[in-house]
Amino acid sequence: MEKEIINRVANSKLVVVDLEDYYPSGKRTVFDIKNWLFEELVLREKDFREKVNQHDWTQYQDNFIALTCTSDAIVPAWAFMLLTMRLQPYAKKVVIGSLEQLETSIYQDIIQNLDIHPFTDKPLIIKGCTNKPVPANAYIALSERLRPIAKSIMYGEACSSVPLFKRK
Repeated sequence: MEKEIINRVANSKLVVVDLEDYYPSGKRTVFDIKNWLFEELVLREKDFREKVNQHDWTQYQDNFIALTCTSDAIVPAWAFMLLTMRLQPYAKKVVIGSLEQLETSIYQDIIQNLDIHPFTDKPLIIKGCTNKPVPANAYIALSERLRPIAKSIMYGEACSSVPLFKRK
């Protein structure tokens, strides 16, 4: 006589929170200004402004932009601000930094605006494996946001989770 296989995870009250579900669509673009600098080291305001004025900013429609300078140049803050002014009508988000810093910033906004009420007094599993570039800082931010309201928080998959927090 065979025993019926029962999926205890599906029948449990566990709620899986998958950050990948919140991953926003849109191309991620690194905008490196080093080629706009004199000898990749010196920002000449007149030349820089000319390049800004001649650039086609519409190509960044619905992109997420990471502004950077990969040379050892000292770039004044106004230069990145000027670029942001031109990108802002087209880009979804602009930050100074790497792609990882961009993703972190995107997820900070998402987690800050996340409706957490459905997770109140629930045992939660924050899913760990993703196919999209969810930054480690997103897991930290989500944990901080959920801890005050969750019954418990685990990390991983239902079959192999690591307990992180349990309200007493």
